[in-house]
Amino acid sequence: MIVVTGASGALGRLVLDQLLALGPAGRVAAAVRRPAALDAHAARGVSVRPADYGEPGSLRAAFADAERVLLISSPELAAERRTEHHRAVVEAARAAGVRRLVYTSFLGADTEAGGLTEAHHATELLLRESGSATTVLRNPFYTEGFVTPELLRTALATGTLATTTGGRGLNTATRADLAEAAARVLVEDGHEGAAYDLTGAGWTHPGLAALLPGVTHRDADPAEEPPGVPRFLNSLVRSGALERRTADLARLLGRPATPLADTVRALLATPAES
Repeated sequence: MIVVTGASGALGRLVLDQLLALGPAGRVAAAVRRPAALDAHAARGVSVRPADYGEPGSLRAAFADAERVLLISSPELAAERRTEHHRAVVEAARAAGVRRLVYTSFLGADTEAGGLTEAHHATELLLRESGSATTVLRNPFYTEGFVTPELLRTALATGTLATTTGGRGLNTATRADLAEAAARVLVEDGHEGAAYDLTGAGWTHPGLAALLPGVTHRDADPAEEPPGVPRFLNSLVRSGALERRTADLARLLGRPATPLADTVRALLATPAES
């Protein structure tokens, strides 16, 4: 049995969908705080089990027949609390005899121990010390966090894509690609002990503007923030911190990562919320 924790979130639901596409539903279980949130997946044959990162007993019950578990990182923002949630999953998986634990970490967590990576770095240490077979997926930022419908529609309406990123590159990936990679790692053998640094095809905001008819890119002053993207993310891009590229995601997918043009096309085809 493959059990996915945190499966009612945006990434978790996509992982479940990919697992259903790769094999029989009877092999897939979802461990979530609110099982009713996954009624649609339960109707497709997924075993939906109550589990809470803050209640170790519920995790042990959810993992009772699990061979492989995907630990999707806790949504808890406080690093200490988040790490405790992850520790509970690691210990419950070990107690249940889980053969392999897969963890969605964050790019750079192997070398950086502060800020965005603090809890991920601590969790990777927990995994190494656990004695269990593990696989680490170091995810980048989601493309959807930068390329939003609001950003695209504003650019099309004004004819200008104004950003404060200095034209620097981004190594983001789509949730769908990362979910597919996680599902493949869960169903395939040979990933024990591996750690993958995942990045997408890479892109820039000038390149994004070129995909929008009649739109030009303008490099704005850092004090002038575009809508829809948090200030600290633009600062990271401007520093060049998101330009690292690897081939790990494409290797896991067996194909190139989804190009930016496909993401833009899909977002523009989505009706605007009224």
